[in-house]
Amino acid sequence: MTFTGEESITGNQRFNRWTTVLSILMFMLILLDIASDHSDGVHWQHLILELLILSLSLAGIVYFSRLYFLSMQSKISSLKNDLAVASQNALQWREANRELVSGLAKQIYKQFDSWQLTRAEAEVGILILKGLSLSEIAELRQTSERTIRDQARAIYRKSGLNGRTELSAFFLEDLLISREDGST
Repeated sequence: MTFTGEESITGNQRFNRWTTVLSILMFMLILLDIASDHSDGVHWQHLILELLILSLSLAGIVYFSRLYFLSMQSKISSLKNDLAVASQNALQWREANRELVSGLAKQIYKQFDSWQLTRAEAEVGILILKGLSLSEIAELRQTSERTIRDQARAIYRKSGLNGRTELSAFFLEDLLISREDGST
């Protein structure tokens, strides 16, 4: 599945950003030149010409900043749309496979019981299977990361597995079959 927001900043967006930066730099340099010329007593016609150039530089800043803003708004809108599509697809998948997912969850808890995990260890195990980091689990369960780390070690010790990858593979390996022949 390809999303429209996957590409990084496009050439136009990069061009608009750099032209804005250059316009700001020109604006500041011209402003310094006008201040210097004024203190040197330069003729007023020269100052008016530089003020005109300064105004054009300011117009460039406004124009290219607006273009950059609009392109970023477009990208944000595209990303929001992609997120909505992905969320809808995930919801449809969950609905279509609710019974299977429920059965899998029951089997996972049954396996946790056979490993004699405590309730807390089983909860940590589920969160590990969901892909949360130990620090995220600690924050979610409002406990220290060390406690979560100890519970994770207990899960691996009791199950005879060597970490989060083997824990996930234990439950997923037989679910994933080859598309060609239907074998694992």
